Amino acid sequence: QVQLVESGGGLVQAGGSLRLSCAASGRPFSRYPMGWFRQAPGKEREFVAALTWSGVSTYYADSVKGRFTISRDNAKNTVYLQMNSLKPEDTAVYYCASGSTNVSPREYNYWGQGTQVTVSS
Repeated sequence: QVQLVESGGGLVQAGGSLRLSCAASGRPFSRYPMGWFRQAPGKEREFVAALTWSGVSTYYADSVKGRFTISRDNAKNTVYLQMNSLKPEDTAVYYCASGSTNVSPREYNYWGQGTQVTVSS
């Protein structure tokens, strides 16, 4: 069993920045790839970014490429999502997930409870 807890969400103006954190516990964090997804009201959960266990390889949705950066600190059992140049369309609940770098949420084994990000125009 693994527990994932996201933090760092909030309200920010368009053009601003936020850094999300996802703290993991319950199993060797460093062995597993991690991902971030988001879900806006009335929409399906969508892939945002992912990275391999080492953090060397990263993957991004086209909509966030160049603005968001995913990273991890295996010593702290934490994965991050640095979000810059935020847009109103980035407004969603953001989830971290463990187990894959795939764009499909079905490929991930464990999920956090989510953190709300709201970008005002």
